[in-house]
Amino acid sequence: MSETLTSALTRYYDSVPYDSHPFPQTAVEHLEALAYMFGLDAPRPEHARVLELGCASGGNLIPFASRHSEATALGIDLSTVQISQGVDAIRLSGLANVTLRAFDIAAIDASFGQFDYIVCHGVYSWVPPEVQNAILRVCSENLAPNGVAYISYNVYPGWKAREIVRDAMILRGAPRDEPDEKLSYARGMLEFLEQSARPDSVLKKTLEETMPIVRSANSSYLLHEFLEPCNAPCYFKQFVERAGVHGLAYLADAEPSSMFVQNYGEKVRDPLLRECGGSQVLMEQYLDFLVNRTFRQTLLVKQERAGDIRYRLDPERNGKLEYAGTFSAQDGTPLTLDNREQPCNAMRNLKVTLRLPVHKAVAQVLDESYPATVSTDALIAAVAERTGDLRTSVEPFVAGMLEELLILGAVRIRRGSKTAAKAVSDRPVALAAIRRAPGLALTAGPAASVCNQWHEPVALSLLERCLLPLLDGSNSHEALAEHLASEARAERLRFIKDDKPITDGHALKEFTLKQVELALADLRRKALLVA
Repeated sequence: MSETLTSALTRYYDSVPYDSHPFPQTAVEHLEALAYMFGLDAPRPEHARVLELGCASGGNLIPFASRHSEATALGIDLSTVQISQGVDAIRLSGLANVTLRAFDIAAIDASFGQFDYIVCHGVYSWVPPEVQNAILRVCSENLAPNGVAYISYNVYPGWKAREIVRDAMILRGAPRDEPDEKLSYARGMLEFLEQSARPDSVLKKTLEETMPIVRSANSSYLLHEFLEPCNAPCYFKQFVERAGVHGLAYLADAEPSSMFVQNYGEKVRDPLLRECGGSQVLMEQYLDFLVNRTFRQTLLVKQERAGDIRYRLDPERNGKLEYAGTFSAQDGTPLTLDNREQPCNAMRNLKVTLRLPVHKAVAQVLDESYPATVSTDALIAAVAERTGDLRTSVEPFVAGMLEELLILGAVRIRRGSKTAAKAVSDRPVALAAIRRAPGLALTAGPAASVCNQWHEPVALSLLERCLLPLLDGSNSHEALAEHLASEARAERLRFIKDDKPITDGHALKEFTLKQVELALADLRRKALLVA
Protein backbone atom coordinates (compact mmCIF):
# COMPACT_ATOMS: atom_id res chain seq x y z
CA MET A 1 0.00 0.00 0.00
CA SER A 2 1.39 3.39 -0.96
CA GLU A 3 2.47 5.68 1.86
CA THR A 4 -0.09 8.27 0.73
CA LEU A 5 -3.00 5.79 0.90
CA THR A 6 -1.71 4.37 4.20
CA SER A 7 -1.67 7.87 5.68
CA ALA A 8 -5.14 8.60 4.31
CA LEU A 9 -6.61 5.41 5.78
CA THR A 10 -4.87 5.99 9.11
CA ARG A 11 -6.27 9.51 9.35
CA TYR A 12 -9.72 8.22 8.40
CA TYR A 13 -9.71 5.46 11.05
CA ASP A 14 -8.35 7.88 13.67
CA SER A 15 -11.04 10.48 12.97
CA VAL A 16 -13.85 7.96 12.43
CA PRO A 17 -13.21 5.05 14.82
CA TYR A 18 -15.03 1.80 14.24
CA ASP A 19 -17.53 0.84 16.91
CA SER A 20 -15.44 -1.71 18.79
CA HIS A 21 -17.60 -4.46 20.26
CA PRO A 22 -17.89 -8.25 20.22
CA PHE A 23 -19.14 -10.03 17.11
CA PRO A 24 -20.58 -13.42 18.18
CA GLN A 25 -19.98 -14.98 14.77
CA THR A 26 -16.21 -14.48 15.26
CA ALA A 27 -16.07 -16.13 18.70
CA VAL A 28 -13.25 -18.66 18.77
CA GLU A 29 -15.53 -21.16 20.54
CA HIS A 30 -17.96 -20.82 17.63
CA LEU A 31 -15.22 -21.29 15.02
CA GLU A 32 -13.97 -24.42 16.78
CA ALA A 33 -17.47 -25.92 16.86
CA LEU A 34 -18.08 -25.19 13.17
CA ALA A 35 -14.80 -26.80 12.18
CA TYR A 36 -15.74 -29.89 14.17
CA MET A 37 -19.24 -30.00 12.68
CA PHE A 38 -17.75 -30.12 9.17
CA GLY A 39 -15.20 -32.82 9.93
CA LEU A 40 -12.12 -31.04 11.30
CA ASP A 41 -10.58 -30.89 14.75
CA ALA A 42 -9.40 -27.39 15.67
CA PRO A 43 -7.39 -26.18 18.69
CA ARG A 44 -9.24 -25.77 21.95
CA PRO A 45 -9.98 -22.11 22.78
CA GLU A 46 -8.80 -22.49 26.38
CA HIS A 47 -5.14 -22.48 25.31
CA ALA A 48 -5.39 -20.99 21.83
CA ARG A 49 -3.20 -18.28 20.36
CA VAL A 50 -5.44 -15.78 18.57
CA LEU A 51 -4.59 -12.97 16.14
CA GLU A 52 -7.11 -10.31 15.13
CA LEU A 53 -6.34 -8.18 12.08
CA GLY A 54 -8.05 -4.81 12.30
CA CYS A 55 -8.87 -5.11 15.98
CA ALA A 56 -9.96 -1.45 16.49
CA SER A 57 -9.84 -0.84 20.24
CA GLY A 58 -10.10 -4.52 21.15
CA GLY A 59 -13.83 -4.77 21.77
CA ASN A 60 -13.95 -8.11 19.95
CA LEU A 61 -10.67 -9.52 21.31
CA ILE A 62 -10.50 -8.47 24.96
CA PRO A 63 -13.66 -10.43 25.95
CA PHE A 64 -12.12 -13.62 24.52
CA ALA A 65 -8.99 -13.06 26.61
CA SER A 66 -11.11 -12.47 29.71
CA ARG A 67 -12.90 -15.81 29.23
CA HIS A 68 -9.69 -17.81 28.73
CA SER A 69 -6.85 -16.79 31.00
CA GLU A 70 -4.54 -19.48 29.58
CA ALA A 71 -5.01 -18.31 25.99
CA THR A 72 -3.04 -15.48 24.36
CA ALA A 73 -4.46 -12.81 22.09
CA LEU A 74 -2.80 -10.25 19.82
CA GLY A 75 -4.64 -7.47 18.02
CA ILE A 76 -3.28 -5.39 15.12
CA ASP A 77 -4.75 -2.14 13.82
CA LEU A 78 -3.56 0.80 11.74
CA SER A 79 -5.21 3.38 14.01
CA THR A 80 -3.00 4.56 16.87
CA VAL A 81 -6.01 6.30 18.41
CA GLN A 82 -8.03 3.10 18.66
CA ILE A 83 -5.08 1.03 19.84
CA SER A 84 -4.47 3.58 22.61
CA GLN A 85 -8.09 3.28 23.69
CA GLY A 86 -7.79 -0.50 23.73
CA VAL A 87 -4.57 -0.44 25.75
CA ASP A 88 -6.36 1.67 28.37
CA ALA A 89 -9.23 -0.84 28.45
CA ILE A 90 -6.80 -3.74 28.94
CA ARG A 91 -5.08 -1.91 31.80
CA LEU A 92 -8.40 -1.33 33.54
CA SER A 93 -9.41 -4.98 33.05
CA GLY A 94 -6.21 -6.27 34.63
CA LEU A 95 -5.72 -8.83 31.84
CA ALA A 96 -2.18 -10.01 31.10
CA ASN A 97 -2.88 -12.31 28.14
CA VAL A 98 -3.94 -9.78 25.46
CA THR A 99 -1.81 -7.26 23.56
CA LEU A 100 -2.78 -4.60 21.02
CA ARG A 101 -0.30 -3.08 18.56
CA ALA A 102 -0.53 -0.23 16.06
CA PHE A 103 0.89 -1.99 13.03
CA ASP A 104 0.48 -2.36 9.27
CA ILE A 105 -1.04 -5.73 8.37
CA ALA A 106 1.18 -5.91 5.29
CA ALA A 107 4.29 -5.80 7.51
CA ILE A 108 3.37 -8.93 9.51
CA ASP A 109 5.92 -11.66 8.88
CA ALA A 110 7.12 -15.01 10.22
CA SER A 111 8.55 -13.38 13.34
CA PHE A 112 4.99 -13.02 14.66
CA GLY A 113 4.77 -16.81 14.91
CA GLN A 114 1.76 -19.00 14.24
CA PHE A 115 -1.77 -18.63 15.53
CA ASP A 116 -4.52 -21.18 16.09
CA TYR A 117 -7.19 -18.69 15.04
CA ILE A 118 -6.93 -15.58 12.88
CA VAL A 119 -9.91 -13.20 12.77
CA CYS A 120 -10.29 -10.38 10.26
CA HIS A 121 -13.73 -8.80 10.53
CA GLY A 122 -14.72 -5.70 8.60
CA VAL A 123 -11.33 -5.13 6.93
CA TYR A 124 -10.85 -7.11 3.72
CA SER A 125 -13.26 -5.20 1.46
CA TRP A 126 -12.20 -1.85 2.87
CA VAL A 127 -8.50 -1.95 1.98
CA PRO A 128 -6.64 -1.82 -1.38
CA PRO A 129 -5.72 -5.02 -3.29
CA GLU A 130 -2.18 -5.25 -1.90
CA VAL A 131 -3.51 -5.29 1.67
CA GLN A 132 -6.15 -7.85 0.70
CA ASN A 133 -3.32 -10.05 -0.54
CA ALA A 134 -1.42 -9.42 2.70
CA ILE A 135 -4.46 -10.53 4.74
CA LEU A 136 -4.64 -13.81 2.84
CA ARG A 137 -0.86 -14.24 3.07
CA VAL A 138 -0.94 -13.78 6.86
CA CYS A 139 -3.90 -16.19 7.13
CA SER A 140 -1.76 -18.73 5.31
CA GLU A 141 1.78 -18.20 6.58
CA ASN A 142 0.87 -17.38 10.19
CA LEU A 143 -1.89 -19.94 10.63
CA ALA A 144 -1.10 -23.10 12.60
CA PRO A 145 -1.44 -26.35 10.61
CA ASN A 146 -4.79 -27.19 12.23
CA GLY A 147 -5.90 -23.57 12.65
CA VAL A 148 -8.95 -21.70 11.38
CA ALA A 149 -9.07 -18.23 9.81
CA TYR A 150 -12.16 -16.01 9.61
CA ILE A 151 -12.49 -13.21 7.04
CA SER A 152 -15.60 -11.11 6.39
CA TYR A 153 -16.17 -9.09 3.22
CA ASN A 154 -18.79 -7.49 0.99
CA VAL A 155 -19.98 -9.59 -1.93
CA TYR A 156 -21.75 -9.35 -5.24
CA PRO A 157 -24.38 -9.57 -6.53
CA GLY A 158 -25.98 -7.73 -3.60
CA TRP A 159 -23.39 -4.97 -3.56
CA LYS A 160 -23.93 -4.17 -7.25
CA ALA A 161 -26.99 -2.14 -6.28
CA ARG A 162 -25.44 -0.68 -3.14
CA GLU A 163 -22.54 0.65 -5.20
CA ILE A 164 -24.99 3.03 -6.88
CA VAL A 165 -25.90 4.39 -3.46
CA ARG A 166 -22.26 4.59 -2.39
CA ASP A 167 -21.25 6.43 -5.56
CA ALA A 168 -24.07 8.94 -5.07
CA MET A 169 -23.09 9.52 -1.45
CA ILE A 170 -19.43 10.00 -2.38
CA LEU A 171 -20.29 12.43 -5.18
CA ARG A 172 -21.81 14.91 -2.74
CA GLY A 173 -20.24 13.94 0.58
CA ALA A 174 -16.60 13.16 -0.20
CA PRO A 175 -15.46 16.75 -0.96
CA ARG A 176 -16.43 17.87 2.56
CA ASP A 177 -13.75 18.03 5.25
CA GLU A 178 -15.36 16.79 8.47
CA PRO A 179 -16.87 13.29 8.81
CA ASP A 180 -20.19 14.56 10.15
CA GLU A 181 -20.39 17.05 7.31
CA LYS A 182 -19.59 14.35 4.75
CA LEU A 183 -22.39 12.17 6.10
CA SER A 184 -24.88 15.01 6.29
CA TYR A 185 -24.32 15.98 2.65
CA ALA A 186 -24.36 12.32 1.57
CA ARG A 187 -27.70 11.75 3.29
CA GLY A 188 -29.03 14.86 1.59
CA MET A 189 -28.06 13.40 -1.78
CA LEU A 190 -30.02 10.24 -1.08
CA GLU A 191 -33.06 12.14 0.09
CA PHE A 192 -32.98 14.15 -3.13
CA LEU A 193 -32.69 10.99 -5.24
CA GLU A 194 -35.41 9.22 -3.27
CA GLN A 195 -37.83 12.10 -3.92
CA SER A 196 -36.86 12.54 -7.57
CA ALA A 197 -36.25 9.03 -8.94
CA ARG A 198 -38.79 7.67 -11.43
CA PRO A 199 -41.12 5.12 -9.79
CA ASP A 200 -40.25 2.41 -12.34
CA SER A 201 -36.47 2.98 -12.36
CA VAL A 202 -33.65 0.74 -11.12
CA LEU A 203 -32.52 3.63 -8.94
CA LYS A 204 -35.89 3.78 -7.18
CA LYS A 205 -35.82 0.06 -6.40
CA THR A 206 -32.21 0.31 -5.19
CA LEU A 207 -33.08 3.18 -2.87
CA GLU A 208 -36.10 1.31 -1.51
CA GLU A 209 -33.80 -1.55 -0.53
CA THR A 210 -30.98 0.58 0.86
CA MET A 211 -32.61 3.57 2.55
CA PRO A 212 -33.87 1.56 5.59
CA ILE A 213 -30.22 0.65 6.26
CA VAL A 214 -29.07 4.24 5.81
CA ARG A 215 -31.77 5.53 8.16
CA SER A 216 -31.26 2.96 10.93
CA ALA A 217 -27.47 2.50 10.95
CA ASN A 218 -25.15 4.53 13.16
CA SER A 219 -22.82 7.16 11.75
CA SER A 220 -19.66 5.06 12.17
CA TYR A 221 -21.07 2.22 10.07
CA LEU A 222 -22.29 4.53 7.30
CA LEU A 223 -19.02 6.46 7.10
CA HIS A 224 -16.99 3.27 6.77
CA GLU A 225 -19.40 1.33 4.56
CA PHE A 226 -20.37 4.06 2.11
CA LEU A 227 -17.85 6.90 2.38
CA GLU A 228 -14.55 5.19 3.18
CA PRO A 229 -11.78 5.58 0.54
CA CYS A 230 -11.80 1.82 -0.20
CA ASN A 231 -14.72 -0.57 -0.62
CA ALA A 232 -14.11 -3.41 -3.06
CA PRO A 233 -16.73 -6.21 -3.02
CA CYS A 234 -16.12 -9.44 -4.92
CA TYR A 235 -17.97 -12.62 -5.78
CA PHE A 236 -17.71 -15.46 -3.27
CA LYS A 237 -16.19 -17.75 -5.89
CA GLN A 238 -13.51 -15.13 -6.63
CA PHE A 239 -12.63 -14.86 -2.96
CA VAL A 240 -12.23 -18.63 -2.63
CA GLU A 241 -9.98 -18.64 -5.71
CA ARG A 242 -7.85 -15.85 -4.23
CA ALA A 243 -7.56 -17.79 -0.98
CA GLY A 244 -6.55 -20.88 -2.95
CA VAL A 245 -3.60 -19.02 -4.47
CA HIS A 246 -2.33 -18.58 -0.90
CA GLY A 247 -2.77 -22.25 -0.02
CA LEU A 248 -6.08 -21.83 1.80
CA ALA A 249 -9.30 -23.81 1.38
CA TYR A 250 -12.91 -22.89 2.06
CA LEU A 251 -14.30 -24.56 5.16
CA ALA A 252 -17.65 -22.94 5.97
CA ASP A 253 -19.65 -19.78 6.51
CA ALA A 254 -19.77 -18.40 10.04
CA GLU A 255 -23.57 -18.61 9.72
CA PRO A 256 -23.78 -22.20 8.48
CA SER A 257 -27.54 -22.24 7.89
CA SER A 258 -26.87 -20.24 4.71
CA MET A 259 -24.84 -23.19 3.34
CA PHE A 260 -27.58 -25.83 3.39
CA VAL A 261 -29.53 -25.91 0.14
CA GLN A 262 -32.50 -27.61 1.82
CA ASN A 263 -33.25 -24.31 3.59
CA TYR A 264 -34.20 -22.79 0.23
CA GLY A 265 -37.00 -25.18 -0.73
CA GLU A 266 -37.35 -28.14 -3.07
CA LYS A 267 -37.55 -26.01 -6.22
CA VAL A 268 -34.07 -24.73 -5.44
CA ARG A 269 -32.55 -27.81 -3.81
CA ASP A 270 -33.01 -30.43 -6.52
CA PRO A 271 -31.85 -28.35 -9.53
CA LEU A 272 -28.80 -27.03 -7.66
CA LEU A 273 -27.75 -30.45 -6.43
CA ARG A 274 -27.85 -31.65 -10.04
CA GLU A 275 -26.17 -28.53 -11.43
CA CYS A 276 -23.28 -28.14 -8.98
CA GLY A 277 -21.97 -31.68 -9.06
CA GLY A 278 -21.03 -31.81 -5.39
CA SER A 279 -19.18 -28.47 -5.39
CA GLN A 280 -20.07 -26.64 -2.19
CA VAL A 281 -18.47 -23.43 -3.44
CA LEU A 282 -20.39 -23.42 -6.72
CA MET A 283 -23.65 -24.19 -4.98
CA GLU A 284 -23.18 -21.35 -2.51
CA GLN A 285 -22.32 -18.98 -5.35
CA TYR A 286 -25.63 -19.87 -6.99
CA LEU A 287 -27.38 -19.26 -3.68
CA ASP A 288 -25.73 -15.84 -3.39
CA PHE A 289 -27.37 -14.90 -6.69
CA LEU A 290 -30.69 -16.31 -5.51
CA VAL A 291 -30.82 -14.24 -2.30
CA ASN A 292 -28.89 -11.20 -3.65
CA ARG A 293 -26.32 -11.61 -0.88
CA THR A 294 -24.29 -8.58 0.21
CA PHE A 295 -21.96 -9.87 2.96
CA ARG A 296 -20.04 -13.03 3.77
CA GLN A 297 -18.13 -14.41 6.75
CA THR A 298 -15.85 -17.13 5.47
CA LEU A 299 -13.84 -19.71 7.40
CA LEU A 300 -10.59 -20.89 5.81
CA VAL A 301 -8.14 -23.66 6.62
CA LYS A 302 -4.87 -24.91 5.18
CA GLN A 303 -5.30 -26.47 1.73
CA GLU A 304 -3.87 -29.74 3.05
CA ARG A 305 -6.95 -30.21 5.21
CA ALA A 306 -9.50 -29.76 2.41
CA GLY A 307 -9.84 -33.49 1.83
CA ASP A 308 -11.09 -34.02 5.39
CA ILE A 309 -13.94 -31.49 5.18
CA ARG A 310 -17.39 -33.11 5.19
CA TYR A 311 -20.51 -31.10 4.31
CA ARG A 312 -22.86 -34.01 4.98
CA LEU A 313 -23.39 -33.81 8.73
CA ASP A 314 -22.02 -36.77 10.69
CA PRO A 315 -24.38 -38.07 13.41
CA GLU A 316 -21.41 -39.20 15.50
CA ARG A 317 -19.89 -35.71 15.48
CA ASN A 318 -23.27 -34.09 16.06
CA GLY A 319 -23.61 -36.28 19.13
CA LYS A 320 -20.42 -34.88 20.64
CA LEU A 321 -21.52 -31.25 20.39
CA GLU A 322 -23.08 -29.19 23.15
CA TYR A 323 -26.35 -27.43 22.28
CA ALA A 324 -28.17 -24.32 23.46
CA GLY A 325 -31.42 -22.77 22.34
CA THR A 326 -34.57 -20.91 23.30
CA PHE A 327 -38.11 -21.97 22.47
CA SER A 328 -41.46 -20.43 23.32
CA ALA A 329 -44.93 -21.16 21.98
CA GLN A 330 -46.17 -18.37 19.74
CA ASP A 331 -49.48 -18.17 21.60
CA GLY A 332 -47.72 -17.68 24.94
CA THR A 333 -48.86 -20.99 26.43
CA PRO A 334 -46.44 -23.56 27.91
CA LEU A 335 -45.16 -26.37 25.72
CA THR A 336 -47.19 -29.49 26.46
CA LEU A 337 -45.91 -33.04 26.04
CA ASP A 338 -48.73 -34.19 23.77
CA ASN A 339 -49.39 -34.49 20.05
CA ARG A 340 -50.94 -31.03 19.78
CA GLU A 341 -49.22 -28.94 17.13
CA GLN A 342 -47.46 -25.92 18.68
CA PRO A 343 -45.79 -23.25 16.52
CA CYS A 344 -42.77 -21.84 18.39
CA ASN A 345 -40.38 -18.93 18.28
CA ALA A 346 -36.75 -20.03 18.29
CA MET A 347 -33.41 -18.23 18.17
CA ARG A 348 -32.63 -15.72 15.39
CA ASN A 349 -36.36 -15.00 14.98
CA LEU A 350 -36.86 -18.43 13.44
CA LYS A 351 -40.17 -20.28 13.56
CA VAL A 352 -40.43 -23.99 14.23
CA THR A 353 -43.51 -26.15 14.65
CA LEU A 354 -43.35 -28.91 17.27
CA ARG A 355 -45.72 -31.84 17.03
CA LEU A 356 -44.33 -34.83 18.96
CA PRO A 357 -43.89 -35.01 22.76
CA VAL A 358 -40.24 -35.96 22.35
CA HIS A 359 -39.54 -32.85 20.26
CA LYS A 360 -41.34 -30.62 22.74
CA ALA A 361 -39.31 -32.15 25.55
CA VAL A 362 -36.10 -31.29 23.69
CA ALA A 363 -37.30 -27.70 23.39
CA GLN A 364 -38.24 -27.59 27.07
CA VAL A 365 -34.85 -28.82 28.27
CA LEU A 366 -32.88 -26.49 26.02
CA ASP A 367 -34.98 -23.45 26.93
CA GLU A 368 -34.85 -24.12 30.67
CA SER A 369 -31.08 -24.61 30.55
CA TYR A 370 -30.31 -21.58 28.37
CA PRO A 371 -27.84 -19.86 28.28
CA ALA A 372 -25.96 -22.96 29.42
CA THR A 373 -25.32 -25.70 26.89
CA VAL A 374 -26.58 -29.27 27.17
CA SER A 375 -24.66 -32.31 25.94
CA THR A 376 -26.43 -34.71 23.63
CA ASP A 377 -26.26 -37.49 26.22
CA ALA A 378 -27.72 -35.28 28.95
CA LEU A 379 -30.43 -34.09 26.57
CA ILE A 380 -31.43 -37.64 25.63
CA ALA A 381 -31.54 -38.66 29.31
CA ALA A 382 -33.67 -35.65 30.28
CA VAL A 383 -36.07 -36.19 27.37
CA ALA A 384 -36.50 -39.88 28.23
CA GLU A 385 -37.27 -38.94 31.83
CA ARG A 386 -39.84 -36.33 30.83
CA THR A 387 -41.66 -38.48 28.29
CA GLY A 388 -41.41 -41.71 30.27
CA ASP A 389 -39.91 -43.49 27.26
CA LEU A 390 -36.81 -45.65 27.05
CA ARG A 391 -33.57 -43.91 26.16
CA THR A 392 -33.19 -46.13 23.09
CA SER A 393 -36.65 -45.04 21.93
CA VAL A 394 -36.07 -41.28 22.15
CA GLU A 395 -32.44 -41.20 20.99
CA PRO A 396 -33.10 -41.27 17.21
CA PHE A 397 -35.81 -38.60 17.54
CA VAL A 398 -33.53 -36.33 19.58
CA ALA A 399 -30.63 -36.81 17.15
CA GLY A 400 -32.86 -36.12 14.15
CA MET A 401 -34.31 -32.99 15.70
CA LEU A 402 -30.87 -31.62 16.63
CA GLU A 403 -29.66 -32.11 13.06
CA GLU A 404 -32.70 -30.30 11.69
CA LEU A 405 -32.18 -27.44 14.16
CA LEU A 406 -28.49 -27.26 13.20
CA ILE A 407 -29.32 -26.99 9.51
CA LEU A 408 -32.02 -24.39 10.19
CA GLY A 409 -29.72 -22.37 12.46
CA ALA A 410 -32.12 -22.56 15.42
CA VAL A 411 -29.55 -23.75 17.98
CA ARG A 412 -26.10 -22.69 19.08
CA ILE A 413 -23.28 -25.19 19.39
CA ARG A 414 -20.04 -25.54 21.30
CA ARG A 415 -17.44 -28.28 21.67
CA GLY A 416 -17.13 -27.81 25.42
CA SER A 417 -19.79 -27.06 28.00
CA LYS A 418 -20.60 -23.46 28.78
CA THR A 419 -19.93 -22.18 32.28
CA ALA A 420 -23.12 -20.12 32.15
CA ALA A 421 -25.35 -20.64 35.17
CA LYS A 422 -28.45 -22.80 34.71
CA ALA A 423 -29.99 -21.27 37.82
CA VAL A 424 -29.42 -18.28 40.10
CA SER A 425 -27.39 -19.34 43.13
CA ASP A 426 -27.65 -18.02 46.69
CA ARG A 427 -24.41 -16.10 46.16
CA PRO A 428 -24.28 -15.39 42.42
CA VAL A 429 -21.06 -14.93 40.46
CA ALA A 430 -20.26 -12.99 37.28
CA LEU A 431 -16.96 -13.06 35.40
CA ALA A 432 -14.36 -10.74 36.92
CA ALA A 433 -13.88 -8.83 33.64
CA ILE A 434 -17.62 -8.09 33.54
CA ARG A 435 -17.69 -6.98 37.18
CA ARG A 436 -14.82 -4.57 36.49
CA ALA A 437 -16.19 -3.16 33.22
CA PRO A 438 -15.57 0.62 33.36
CA GLY A 439 -18.96 1.55 31.91
CA LEU A 440 -21.01 0.04 34.75
CA ALA A 441 -20.88 3.05 37.07
CA LEU A 442 -24.06 5.08 36.96
CA THR A 443 -21.92 8.16 36.42
CA ALA A 444 -20.49 6.63 33.20
CA GLY A 445 -23.57 7.54 31.17
CA PRO A 446 -27.23 6.66 30.63
CA ALA A 447 -26.56 3.37 28.83
CA ALA A 448 -24.10 0.51 29.27
CA SER A 449 -23.43 -2.88 27.74
CA VAL A 450 -21.02 -5.75 28.35
CA CYS A 451 -19.98 -8.89 26.50
CA ASN A 452 -21.68 -12.06 27.70
CA GLN A 453 -20.45 -15.65 27.60
CA TRP A 454 -21.87 -16.11 24.09
CA HIS A 455 -19.63 -13.24 22.92
CA GLU A 456 -22.62 -10.96 22.45
CA PRO A 457 -22.98 -7.34 23.54
CA VAL A 458 -25.92 -7.13 25.95
CA ALA A 459 -27.52 -3.95 27.29
CA LEU A 460 -27.85 -3.46 31.03
CA SER A 461 -30.52 -1.83 33.16
CA LEU A 462 -29.58 0.58 35.95
CA LEU A 463 -30.24 -2.11 38.56
CA GLU A 464 -28.05 -4.62 36.73
CA ARG A 465 -25.26 -2.04 36.56
CA CYS A 466 -25.52 -1.57 40.32
CA LEU A 467 -25.48 -5.29 41.07
CA LEU A 468 -22.84 -6.65 38.68
CA PRO A 469 -19.75 -5.29 40.53
CA LEU A 470 -20.94 -7.11 43.67
CA LEU A 471 -21.41 -10.53 42.05
CA ASP A 472 -18.16 -12.12 43.21
CA GLY A 473 -19.79 -14.96 45.15
CA SER A 474 -19.56 -13.29 48.54
CA ASN A 475 -22.91 -11.49 48.60
CA SER A 476 -26.29 -13.02 49.41
CA HIS A 477 -29.52 -11.81 47.87
CA GLU A 478 -30.24 -9.96 51.12
CA ALA A 479 -26.87 -8.18 50.97
CA LEU A 480 -27.51 -7.19 47.36
CA ALA A 481 -30.94 -5.84 48.31
CA GLU A 482 -29.41 -3.81 51.12
CA HIS A 483 -26.95 -2.33 48.64
CA LEU A 484 -29.83 -1.22 46.42
CA ALA A 485 -31.62 0.23 49.44
CA SER A 486 -28.52 2.20 50.43
CA GLU A 487 -28.26 3.54 46.87
CA ALA A 488 -31.89 4.65 47.14
CA ARG A 489 -31.29 6.32 50.52
CA ALA A 490 -28.33 8.16 48.95
CA GLU A 491 -30.68 9.21 46.12
CA ARG A 492 -28.57 7.60 43.43
CA LEU A 493 -31.51 5.29 42.70
CA ARG A 494 -35.23 5.93 43.03
CA PHE A 495 -37.82 3.21 43.53
CA ILE A 496 -41.39 4.24 42.68
CA LYS A 497 -44.59 2.48 43.68
CA ASP A 498 -48.04 3.89 43.01
CA ASP A 499 -46.36 7.01 41.59
CA LYS A 500 -44.61 7.68 44.91
CA PRO A 501 -41.00 7.12 45.99
CA ILE A 502 -40.55 4.24 48.44
CA THR A 503 -38.95 5.57 51.62
CA ASP A 504 -40.31 3.35 54.39
CA GLY A 505 -37.56 0.98 55.57
CA HIS A 506 -39.64 -2.22 55.62
CA ALA A 507 -41.29 -1.48 52.28
CA LEU A 508 -37.92 -0.60 50.75
CA LYS A 509 -36.41 -3.89 51.95
CA GLU A 510 -39.25 -5.95 50.48
CA PHE A 511 -39.18 -4.03 47.23
CA THR A 512 -35.39 -4.27 46.75
CA LEU A 513 -35.42 -8.01 47.49
CA LYS A 514 -37.95 -8.46 44.70
CA GLN A 515 -35.89 -6.28 42.37
CA VAL A 516 -32.78 -8.35 43.11
CA GLU A 517 -34.67 -11.54 42.28
CA LEU A 518 -35.87 -10.11 38.96
CA ALA A 519 -32.51 -8.57 38.03
CA LEU A 520 -30.56 -11.74 38.80
CA ALA A 521 -32.97 -13.79 36.68
CA ASP A 522 -32.39 -11.39 33.80
CA LEU A 523 -28.61 -11.43 34.27
CA ARG A 524 -28.63 -15.23 34.17
CA ARG A 525 -30.72 -15.27 31.00
CA LYS A 526 -28.34 -12.72 29.45
CA ALA A 527 -25.46 -15.21 30.02
CA LEU A 528 -23.70 -12.98 32.53
CA LEU A 529 -23.74 -15.36 35.54
CA VAL A 530 -21.39 -18.32 35.82
CA ALA A 531 -22.05 -21.67 37.43
